[in-house]
Amino acid sequence: MTTRITTLISKSVMGILRLAFLGSIVTAAPLLTAGQTTHEHPTEHATPPALVQIVRDATQQFNDVNAAGLAGYGPAFGCVSGPDHGAMGIHYIKGELVADREIDAAHPEALIYEPVGDRRKLVGVEYIVDAATWLANHKNTPPMLEGQAFQFVGSPNRYGIPAFFELHVWAWRDNPNGAFVDWNNKVSCELQ
Repeated sequence: MTTRITTLISKSVMGILRLAFLGSIVTAAPLLTAGQTTHEHPTEHATPPALVQIVRDATQQFNDVNAAGLAGYGPAFGCVSGPDHGAMGIHYIKGELVADREIDAAHPEALIYEPVGDRRKLVGVEYIVDAATWLANHKNTPPMLEGQAFQFVGSPNRYGIPAFFELHVWAWRDNPNGAFVDWNNKVSCELQ
């Protein structure tokens, strides 16, 4: 048997629960929006991830492709286009950094340039390390750099090299899909 007091208490409890639920949504909404703005739709004023800034600081002198050559970087593989969209560009690789089989944020193994006629525009970098050696020397743990996980590329692969781990950092060209995604829809091989 429901009394008037029981009904009043039930309505009050339901009202409190509704207010608590609405309060949690209102409190969470700015956090959700902030997360979407920073990660899904970067703006010009957004602070870049730490690794992007490290790469910018370490590679600024390579905006001139001639400086890359003087530092021991050389072109390899031609201009790399995506299988169905986007591109990477031309990789200028420094063999001694690949051969050391280590990873150093300030010394990427490859600089990536977009061809624009006879000029080259620095758009990003790629960190590359031999998979078998890395895993043997690091307790079977895949590499990470400043919190970013590397991608595994097995063998055989389109480059004809042994399995490796790689991480792209689009420090000089925004990538709508993220700063660490392999293919960049804003990079093209069509202007060479």
